[in-house]
Amino acid sequence: MDPRTPVIVAVGQSIERAESVDGVELMERAARAALAEAGPLASRVGEVVTVRMINQRLRAPASRLAERLGLTGVARATTTVGGNTPQWLVTRTAERIWRGEVDCVLIAGAEPGRSARHGSFPPDEADERDPVLGDDRPGTGPAENAIGLVLPIHIYPMFESVLASRAGRDPEQQRRFLGEIMAPFTEVAASHPYAWFPVERSAEEIASVTPDNRLVAEPYTKSMCAIMAVDQGAALVITTAEAAAAAGLAERAVFVWAGASADDVWFPSARPDPGSSPAIRAAAESLWQAAGVTVDDVAHLDVYSCFPSAVQIGAEALGLSVTDPRGLTVTGGLPYFGGPGNDYTMHAIATTVERIRETGGLGLCTGLGWYVTKHALGLYGAEPPPNGFRVGDTSAAQERIDAGALEVVESHEGLARVVAGTVAYDKQGNPVSAPVFAETPDGRRVVAAAAESELPHLVGRFLVGATVRVSGSPPTYRVETEASQAEVEVPARDPMAESYR
Repeated sequence: MDPRTPVIVAVGQSIERAESVDGVELMERAARAALAEAGPLASRVGEVVTVRMINQRLRAPASRLAERLGLTGVARATTTVGGNTPQWLVTRTAERIWRGEVDCVLIAGAEPGRSARHGSFPPDEADERDPVLGDDRPGTGPAENAIGLVLPIHIYPMFESVLASRAGRDPEQQRRFLGEIMAPFTEVAASHPYAWFPVERSAEEIASVTPDNRLVAEPYTKSMCAIMAVDQGAALVITTAEAAAAAGLAERAVFVWAGASADDVWFPSARPDPGSSPAIRAAAESLWQAAGVTVDDVAHLDVYSCFPSAVQIGAEALGLSVTDPRGLTVTGGLPYFGGPGNDYTMHAIATTVERIRETGGLGLCTGLGWYVTKHALGLYGAEPPPNGFRVGDTSAAQERIDAGALEVVESHEGLARVVAGTVAYDKQGNPVSAPVFAETPDGRRVVAAAAESELPHLVGRFLVGATVRVSGSPPTYRVETEASQAEVEVPARDPMAESYR
């Protein structure tokens, strides 16, 4: 084994349910727990990196955390938005450790979403700014923005409509199916000490529309969606196997075997198949090749779970069944464990480390950012990686994925066929919007909102495959009658075509 093989030597998590707290405090609590576990290695930390918070915008969060921890003279950085960033940071850090560029790094993240509901945080007046790592492109483009389609709670159920229609299920049938998928997640959350909702729920409870479990966007009930109003934090200490052994921590060290990253076609409306992820598939294939194992060799799985469509798309790309007996989460997932902004995957990695310490084996964690857009996968093990640490090469696959982007038009007059859609509801259960991605006769995409008069007729429906008449700017649509459906001919498209796999 190479002495510079990267290991996670310490982890920490934090949660606050009662008092108001800011994000730096949550990070500090988790980081102090990790540094205490790291013992003598705490004094060797030479870099502090934090994950971008959503509810508290700070110019220099890593600097503030380092100061609170008494870590002077260390390098500091923070990240852009994205639930992929914790895993992406671990891979980036492990590669730099492997190359000898750094020796011991503290990575931390948090989200004070619950506290933010009690009042906004004061503006940050710091003069300094931490360097920012990551891709800062916005998650939606002009076409989505024109109709106000920017919230995950509206875009992810559009992906779900593709999956449901492919399986031949209507919204009610899909809801029941999703209840069966998500119920096992609650079983895991029920026993996790840092879970926001440590309560086991039945499939029927999750799927049933009630006053306490309202319909949010077809087909999702509230309990199927990530819970953002949480106060949670997590931290990791990463160093070399040699340093861990010298500190007497070799038995607690978990090896970072491999990592891989890739992006799907960036804007959701431009994807040839909004119900799949060629990028996760490519990252997974490169990960297995780098590590010399397959998904069948993994004992512990955490598939990113902000919404059920992310779980299904991720599982399919990884070659997993949604009913895999190993389970698809180690924490309970974002709707039940909690969705602390961009930092959820840090909790998944920390929990995976603890599971590997207890029972050995390999663990896989996946993270995604924006709308199944940017992805990071990481593989961890109780034993040293036989091939040494590796980063999967997805460069060729990325070129193919990018080349598969469809042209999206900002206006269209005429007929189009719906590719994906949803109906969003207010808290009283009234339909308020029904966005769609639709394909024009010349094979381009248009993003349109339902005309207001159409909304009552769209309740409880998936429009995938239906013909709509689009007009205006921003584009709106009306559903055509069956007699006029044949007027539009959209080119057949193989959603698994190699050109964009």
